[in-house]
This record gives sequence, structure tokens and C-alpha cells, in this order.
Amino acid sequence: MSVPAGRGVHVRVPATTANLGPGFDTLGLALSVYDELDVTARADAALAVEVHGVGEGEIATDSSNLVVRAIQHVFDSVGETMPGLTIIAHNAIPQSRGMGSSAAAIVAGIMAAKGLLGGAVDLDSARLLRLAAEMEGHPDNVAPALFGGLTIAWVENGAPQFKKLSVHRGVSPVVFVPAQVMSTSLARSLQPESVPHEDAVFNVSRSALLIAALIQSPELLLAATEDKLHQSYRASAMPEASSLVTLLRSYGFAAVISGAGPSVLVLCSDPAQRLAAADLVEREASAPWQPYLLAVDVRGATVTPVE
Repeated sequence: MSVPAGRGVHVRVPATTANLGPGFDTLGLALSVYDELDVTARADAALAVEVHGVGEGEIATDSSNLVVRAIQHVFDSVGETMPGLTIIAHNAIPQSRGMGSSAAAIVAGIMAAKGLLGGAVDLDSARLLRLAAEMEGHPDNVAPALFGGLTIAWVENGAPQFKKLSVHRGVSPVVFVPAQVMSTSLARSLQPESVPHEDAVFNVSRSALLIAALIQSPELLLAATEDKLHQSYRASAMPEASSLVTLLRSYGFAAVISGAGPSVLVLCSDPAQRLAAADLVEREASAPWQPYLLAVDVRGATVTPVE
């Protein structure tokens, strides 16, 4: 098939936070900050990319752009030729801060390709997840970006899988975002190849408890977000974030590193606790942090035709 010139789609993708403390490379949560994308097929083979908002002037606007690469990945996977495109991105997700900006870009491109193909190719949820995970390398961020809510992601027989769960209505996330960035690859390089058996058992218990806390019993969030697998190993690369987690937890807030950092996620049990956490950070943190008082996104990525 060929995509007709003038066919356009609008894509909206939420930010995500992964790990949530003990759920390393497994748990992810969609958050109510969004990157939006308008993509239109051209009559020629040219590519025009505009980026507005976060990343403007920094994100590539040629074929190396991650959204473009994701669109190309889908077209290649179905044996079709990608048309010339005009892409206008309006980004609000902080870049390289542990809020899933790369996952959002990948998912935005995949959803744009789905819309451009106009239903002529069957891109069900399993295929969308596989295409996204092929680019991201693991499914823990792309799953909530695609499907929203709380997701458990795993790999079975080489294929990424997911389960979406509804979060208790009282759960109120706040993310504290610093000025500095963090490389995900650097954060991963600080992980040891093996961990003590007792630490593994500790995290298994806390991960199970965290599911219960998020869907049923938010009062358990502080105990449920304890971790011994990854945060302490990464602390040297983000000392201010590590200190902020320690400060918040000492006051009873369920604070963890958001994804690979350096942002800090606090899973509050109600909106009032979230305001108290923001007030504490403003009063006592040693460095400036921008608070994002958010909701859990339940829809995930959406794509709609544009006339």
C-alpha cells in the first residue's frame, strides 16, 4: 500500500516512571505529562521535523530523530516504504531525567506509523509492545507509555509481555526534577552483575507488596518502596537525588529514584501528602527541584486522524 499524501495523525504519549523502587526493570507507571505529535504524509520524499517545548534546539530534526526512526522501524517491519513526512512535536516530558522521554518518543513514532497505515496492517497490542521494546531494549517504560496505568512487564520466550493494573484512586504521584540530566546507559553500567541472595529475596517481597499497595492499600507504600537491587549502586552518580530520597523517606514519604534518575518520584497516599512532600523539599532540600504534581495516566498513548 502507499500512504496518501495529506493523511495526518495526532499522537499523545504520557511520561512514565519505571522501577518504582523494588520493581527493577519490571514495574512502570504512566504519568500525566505528555509529548504530542502531528505527523502528515507528504507528496514528495522529503522529511521536515520541528520540535517545540522541551528539547527545542537540542533534539535532532533529521532522520536520526528518534520519532522518525520509530516510524521507519514500523514501516520496515511491515514491508512498506515510509513516505515523506512533516512532523511537528510539542514536548513537555523532561529529557534524560528518568521520566521516559526516549520511550515516549519511540511510542509516539510507532503510534504515528499505526495511524498513517490506516488500519491496513494489524498492529495489535502485542505487536506494538514488541516493536517498541525492540528499539528501547526493554519493555518496562514502553509498556505504560503504550497502555497507561500501572504495568508489569516481562519477557517470555523472547517476546515482551505486559499486564495492566488499575491504581488506587488515592495514589498521588509527585516527581521532583533537577536541573542536571542523567544517562540511562551510565546508570545501568553501575549495576553489579550479581547481588546477594538476601537482597534478591528482599526485593521480591517488596515488589509483591508494592503491587498490593498501589492497587489496594496505599498506606503500605513506604515499606513497599524499599529497594536493595539498584538505587544504592547508582547513588554515587546522583548524590543529590540520593540525598533527597533519604530526606523524604526519613519524614515518611515513599520516595524512590524515578527510572534511571536523577528525578525523584514520591508515591503519596493522597493529594494532601503530596503537597506536604513538595513543601518539605522546598524548605529543606539542598538543591533546587522542580515539582511535578501529577495524576496516573490511565489511557496510555493515543492516535487520532487529522483531516
